[in-house]
Amino acid sequence: MGETSGRTPGRLDELASRAGKWLGRSAAAPERHTAAVVADRFDRITWRDTYEQSAGLRDVAAELNERYRYTTDLLTDVFLAAYKVGPRLRERAEMDPSRLVNHQVITSLVESLEFAELRRETAGDPYAAAMAVLAQAAALRGMLERSRSAQERAERAKQAQQDAEGAADAVGEALQQAADEADWSNGVGASAADAVQQAIEAAETADAAARQAAQDAAQALAAAPGIRAAARNAAAKAARAVREEAALMRAWGVGSGELERMPFDQRARLAERLRSGRLAQWAELIGRFRQMAGGERARKVENATGELVGVTLGDDLSRVIPSELANLGLPELRAVFAARYAAGELMLYDSQGEQATGQGAIIACVDTSHSMYEAGPGGVTREAWAKACALALLDQARHAGRDFVGVLFSAADKIKVFRFPSGRPAGIARILDFAETFLGGGTSYQAPLTAARELLEEEFNDTARTRGDIVMITDDECGVTEEWMRGWNDAKHQLGFRVFGVAIGAPRAAETGSVLEALCDNLRSIEDLTDVHAAADLFRVI
Repeated sequence: MGETSGRTPGRLDELASRAGKWLGRSAAAPERHTAAVVADRFDRITWRDTYEQSAGLRDVAAELNERYRYTTDLLTDVFLAAYKVGPRLRERAEMDPSRLVNHQVITSLVESLEFAELRRETAGDPYAAAMAVLAQAAALRGMLERSRSAQERAERAKQAQQDAEGAADAVGEALQQAADEADWSNGVGASAADAVQQAIEAAETADAAARQAAQDAAQALAAAPGIRAAARNAAAKAARAVREEAALMRAWGVGSGELERMPFDQRARLAERLRSGRLAQWAELIGRFRQMAGGERARKVENATGELVGVTLGDDLSRVIPSELANLGLPELRAVFAARYAAGELMLYDSQGEQATGQGAIIACVDTSHSMYEAGPGGVTREAWAKACALALLDQARHAGRDFVGVLFSAADKIKVFRFPSGRPAGIARILDFAETFLGGGTSYQAPLTAARELLEEEFNDTARTRGDIVMITDDECGVTEEWMRGWNDAKHQLGFRVFGVAIGAPRAAETGSVLEALCDNLRSIEDLTDVHAAADLFRVI
């Protein structure tokens, strides 16, 4: 091949040597990732399913995407960082330049102590992790806004990187063209050699520009104001929100196992109902009541005789002293034992302790007249205290395998009965219906107590169970007829049920000689509605 334009043709091997730096540069470039959190297929499926089920996540993504770029990737990273048991972040160099802002935000979150606290509540729980994302949405919006300049430079860095990779590819193409035109001695014409040289120079320029753009992006990102502080605050806020919802669920008796089995949308609706329901502000009181009742249950032993204090006479074979039992070993004394047993004159260990618990249903009659809406000390309403006590009694019944019935009442014509059979799940929706129902109006004792008596009669006829327990919770005093009282006493004698009275902020109802005292075997007055321990004895004897 001859000379062209007075220039000496180059050799292909020399051109290849000069172009070697750029050959295969784009092919050999490391993979650039758009996700900062390393995730497997199952993690991605969990995120996708959660995203599809959560209207809240979709709304946040739509809102952020209107103003910022790559925010769905950011939300995915925030979710997975909260959800994964051991989240691992990619190195900055592995990230697509356009996602460096996302990487910075996630790194700031994950490295904070507040996020570690958050993950104790969210790891392994897709719903809680989604809730954490929603709780941090406003903070994420602020961080993205403060990072606008850095994001713009990151976009330029990405474009510069693509230009550099394109320029490197152009070197390879120019060299291939020169090879196609080379003669038998690998000589290359001046035109082809110039094309290779120009491609190399363009690649060098593009590479320098890419490095400068990357450096500018890194500096802008480092200078973005308040990212780490905002991340800490966002994580702390999310942790509080998740803890508060978990405490709310526990207060209403919804266990973690039940929550894990609950579909996402059902759990979201339940959480919203608990947050916005009439008694939502008293969830802490309800939780303390249930905790107190659980502690009282742990203190008592079912059917125990209590502390031994001496010897007495009776016919309880479970408490016969050893010397009496020894008489059964002598044939001539067995008849004496039988006679003393029949007369109730066996020597028994005497004890003092809690009364034996009942066997029939536990029925809570809760006054929901207008006056129950009044608040007492600490701002707690009488209704809230009564409902919290009733829910703790529901737990008591479930623990003992007994039926529970909630009877809400006010005036004679206003009564609503909620039945919770022992053999079936209570159901949080039914519990909330019971807790949130408020009838208003005046107060009548006869209507709810008649309903309670009929329920115990029905239970006796169906199962022969006796010794039910009725708890009458009211803040008022009202009369009953003599005829009704006779029927009440007859039923009480036949069925063996006990009646416990709780007079809430109503001194008159708890006075000696009051109707409520006449109706109840055990009556207490509650003045301080913030003190759940005022009713502790109920849970030792019921």
